[in-house]
Amino acid sequence: MEMLHTTLMALLVTWGVITGLLIFLLIYRSALSTHEEDQIFLDSAGESMASEQRALVAKIEKLSKPITALLIVSVTLLVASAGLWLWQGFRNF
Repeated sequence: MEMLHTTLMALLVTWGVITGLLIFLLIYRSALSTHEEDQIFLDSAGESMASEQRALVAKIEKLSKPITALLIVSVTLLVASAGLWLWQGFRNF
């Protein structure tokens, strides 16, 4: 019985850490996307601004895989925690 409680607490703490990291990355991506501009630079004077925008878009796109992975892990841990909590409740019923 005590082992189930410890396992449930470990799952919830791990879920909290993963979800916190996920929220941080989502906020960071959102902050990056506020600096993104929807402009096309046609002259050579705007080339430096265009390269900055390309670098910014590359950073935003690079964050998509870790965000997706953390989202999957977070949901999996939450479902596992809920399942363990329900199982523990049914055993004590």
